[in-house]
Amino acid sequence: MEPVNLSEFKALARTKMAAMAYDYYAGGADDELTLNDNRAAFERLKLAYRVLVDVRSRDTSVHLLGHRLSSPVIVAPTAFHQLADEQGEVATVRAAGSAGTLMVLSTLSNRPVEEVTRAATGPVWFQLYVYRDRGSSEALIRRVEAAGCTAIMLTVDAPILGHREQDVRNRFHLPEGLAAANLYGDEEGKVARRAGDSGLAAWVGETLDPGLTWKDVEWLRGVTDLPVLIKGIVRPDDAARALEHGASGLVVSNHGGRQLDTAPATIEALPAIAEELELRGAGDDFALLLDGGVRRGTDVVKAVALGAKAVLIGRPVLWGLAAEGQRGVETVLAMLNAEIDTAMALCGAPTVVELSRDLVI
Repeated sequence: MEPVNLSEFKALARTKMAAMAYDYYAGGADDELTLNDNRAAFERLKLAYRVLVDVRSRDTSVHLLGHRLSSPVIVAPTAFHQLADEQGEVATVRAAGSAGTLMVLSTLSNRPVEEVTRAATGPVWFQLYVYRDRGSSEALIRRVEAAGCTAIMLTVDAPILGHREQDVRNRFHLPEGLAAANLYGDEEGKVARRAGDSGLAAWVGETLDPGLTWKDVEWLRGVTDLPVLIKGIVRPDDAARALEHGASGLVVSNHGGRQLDTAPATIEALPAIAEELELRGAGDDFALLLDGGVRRGTDVVKAVALGAKAVLIGRPVLWGLAAEGQRGVETVLAMLNAEIDTAMALCGAPTVVELSRDLVI
């Protein structure tokens, strides 16, 4: 049967993927408590809907760092899309453009940034991991700028890789012929099998810089004129620091439950962060975003009502890609956007601006 919701795409994807690849996409850190709580936390929140509001005409669109998007949903940065589909990130970016939204491309994409932006019909942002070699990181930033990306999203919650037991059990590695295409050499992009460990964990330990500090945010802003967003924040004081260091936005994120297990669910961390940013004078153009556990249109409504400008979805995009390639991703995005429209109508909120804090209890 055809999937009728995002969770059913997950079940379909599982039938079409190698077990190692599926487990890599689906798994979280340690006991996967944060992975599961990201979802459960949305379910604990209720929507106190308004009635007798004229909702004959509805508008789900939002504006984000100069881009008008069809809805408050963007494609999260996730690694290695060719584990799901031969076209990989090229199929994903085409689907994002078709849906009227933007894609955030991972540093660890299988297709190089230049190929992805050439295939894009909508905006593309770039998620950045910083290498130990700053010269190589700066060279990558130059490639990203030249390719036409319009913002950089710096991931800050992965100084080392979280303990992902499924990847350790499977000795996760990239199959022959696949590599991280944005890296600075053919060999450096290979994620090889490692005895007794996840190949990705070993690669991250050798390649990425665990010594990042807030000074590196200043360094990044000094080497690019693109807007910089900080991804991986769950504390109000860190949100304030991001604002102080000139970030144009941030993502309330615990890396999809893949880094520190027992970290707070993102939807529960969001309200205090939104309040702190408001107290600190963050303007309407500051892009406060959220990811983690978003599976329904009501989740998006709750996140926006609690202060997010938009949400990012990661795993559901990968399930759609594995199930039906570009068409699958298009269906996932269309399905979620239709649910958002329905939820807004039933909440008595004909526009995104009218998704206010009092709707959530």
